[in-house]
Amino acid sequence: MQISDFLRGSPDGIDVKGPRVVCSFDVFGVTINLTETVIISWAIILAVTLLLLWLTSGMKTKNISKRQAVAEWIVQTVYGMVESSMGKRWRNFAPYIGALFTFSILGSLVSMLGLRSVTADFNAPLTWALITFVLIHGTNIRTHGIGGYLKGYVDPIPVMLPINILSEIATPVSMSLRHFGNVVSGMVITSLLYFALSAATKAVGVAFLTIGIPAVLSLYFDLFSGFMQAFVFVMLTMAYISNADGREPEA
Repeated sequence: MQISDFLRGSPDGIDVKGPRVVCSFDVFGVTINLTETVIISWAIILAVTLLLLWLTSGMKTKNISKRQAVAEWIVQTVYGMVESSMGKRWRNFAPYIGALFTFSILGSLVSMLGLRSVTADFNAPLTWALITFVLIHGTNIRTHGIGGYLKGYVDPIPVMLPINILSEIATPVSMSLRHFGNVVSGMVITSLLYFALSAATKAVGVAFLTIGIPAVLSLYFDLFSGFMQAFVFVMLTMAYISNADGREPEA
């Protein structure tokens, strides 16, 4: 349950608006809104950066510390996941996949601290999906050249051109909506149930319904569901990118 979202709601219901705008400023006549999503995202980036600097400081080749062992395990896990899903020739995508997975899961887990999930803002998963979209088409062009890339839009027959274009556009839209929809639906369900339990508690006069049940739901929607959505997102990312060159996956 996101307490901050519930508290921002009206006395008679739950606020379903987007992230709050902390401040606004103009740049060359364009209004830029600094939302809580942006602030929380930068806080996550700063926290992860400091953690990685701490884990990788003073690294040695012999008699390594537990801190270095954790850092090496994280790197090996990410590279192993990329190689098993995409093949060894795609190892250079491991840093991107690792960053995407980390940002996605931490962006969802911040709700357990009473903050609004980064992934509950459609702009966040849409941005990740658009980056993946660029990588997909960049890989396709690099493999087949401009001519081969453009030819793919008229395969198997030229009349398929509109459908193929629509299919490519649907990729980032479906990826971002899937991630965003699952996170927001969990947030709404938890908020509605908490609101109902609060009303029932006031009617009974004993505060026992709001103890335990919201915590269990938070573990599912924030922890388990957040992890699964991050995992699904990166798996789709790896599948789309590795399939862009048209070559058979490595054994």
